[in-house]
Amino acid sequence: MNTAEGPLSKAELAALVARDIPAGAYVNLGIGQPTMVADHLAPDSGVVLHTENGMLGMGRAAVGDEVDPDLINAGKVPVTEPPGAAYFHHADSFAMMRGGHLDVCVLGAFQVSARGDLANWHTGEPGAIPAVGGAMDLAIGAKQVFVMMTLFTRDGQPKIVPECTYPLTGLGCVSRVYTESGVFDIEPGGVRARETYGITPAELQARLDVELL
Repeated sequence: MNTAEGPLSKAELAALVARDIPAGAYVNLGIGQPTMVADHLAPDSGVVLHTENGMLGMGRAAVGDEVDPDLINAGKVPVTEPPGAAYFHHADSFAMMRGGHLDVCVLGAFQVSARGDLANWHTGEPGAIPAVGGAMDLAIGAKQVFVMMTLFTRDGQPKIVPECTYPLTGLGCVSRVYTESGVFDIEPGGVRARETYGITPAELQARLDVELL
């Protein structure tokens, strides 16, 4: 456990996720915070990034003169085009996602249950705009699902929960959860805290409604 620093910034959290992605893996980065992971992958990692709008071999976020408004990821963020990048039809992209060809996907979430159920497309609030995108396809198609999210809501409620109360994206699909206060593995017996940041395991347990292994 690392309790000497934290909570982690978004950039520090993205670097942590990038560290744990296996060399040579094929990876999809979800819209929002997960896209920051691309900026922290080592150039020699061999990781191949996939984006659902039809690109394989996507690079980091584009800056300055690199920006091309026609070259974007699924979240409409301009990205770079490393040598060997390929483009294809949207249907082919979803076939890659659904066919088990991705080693890892990194998604945001509203809630993750102790069983690894994922809720990330709708809060159920009246007037809220549902935004499922390709999350359901990724949740069932990728070999591992990593989640990046804040551990608590703005009013202090935990987002790792015994049961999801929001509409589900996928059942039992989450492998690991990365948050500013800790990293958690979802195991058959429940939730195990791998690392904590700026908070002790006992303090963390006191704020969660799930029993940590």
